[in-house]
Amino acid sequence: MLEKPKKLTLVEQVADQLQTLIESGRWPVGTRIPPEPELSETLGVSRNTIREAVRAMVHAGLLQTKQGDGTYVCSSSVLGVVLQKRVRQSTLIETLEVRQALEREAARLAAERRTDEDVASLKHHLDACTAAAEAGDMASYSGADIRLHQAVVTAAHNELFSELYAHMTGALDLSVRSLTEVVTEVDLHHRSHARMIDAIIRQDVEEAAEAVHEYISHSRNDLKRLEELS
Repeated sequence: MLEKPKKLTLVEQVADQLQTLIESGRWPVGTRIPPEPELSETLGVSRNTIREAVRAMVHAGLLQTKQGDGTYVCSSSVLGVVLQKRVRQSTLIETLEVRQALEREAARLAAERRTDEDVASLKHHLDACTAAAEAGDMASYSGADIRLHQAVVTAAHNELFSELYAHMTGALDLSVRSLTEVVTEVDLHHRSHARMIDAIIRQDVEEAAEAVHEYISHSRNDLKRLEELS
C-alpha cells in the first residue's frame, strides 16, 4: 500500500547537506569539518541538531570523530563505504575476478580513447611503479599500482565508469595491498602492467585487454602458491 511521503526532519535535512558537501568534493577525504558552533551558526540550527546530523554521518561511514581532535571526512560516498565493507567480506579470488572484469574493459576503452594528456599521465604513473619495484618497496608499489589503474580508467573517458571505480578505489586498495604481500615475482606483474600501458599508448585494444588477463593470472598463481604453503 502506498503511503504519503514523509517530510524530512531538521536533522535529516542537515545530514543531507553534509552528505552533499562530502560527495561533491567540497569536503574531500581527510578534511576536518567545521566545529559544531560554526556549523550551528552557518546553518541556523541548534548545536544538538548538528550533533545528531554528524552522528548520522558517522554511522553512515562518511565521517569519523577523533576524540579531542575533531571530526574528519573518511569516505567520499556511502556507496564507497558499502563497497569497501563488501570487499572485506569477500575472498581475494572473488575480488580478483571483479578487478579483471573492470580493469579489462577500462584498458580496452582507454586504448580506443586515450589522449596525449592521458599518455603523459600513464607514463608518469608507470615510472612510479617501476621505481618502487626496483627499490623493492612493496608499500609504495601497491599505492603506485592503484594510481596507475585510476589513470587507465580516466583514459577510458566514461564518467560513470570513473565514478564507480573511484568509489571502489578504497576497497580495491585493500585487495592490492593484500596481494602484494604474497607476490613472489614482482617483475612478472610489473612487466604485464608495462605491456598494458604500451598497448594503450599504441591503441592496441586486444593487447591491452590481454595484458590485464596476464597480470590477474600472475596474482591467481601467487594465491595458489600461498594456499599450498599454508
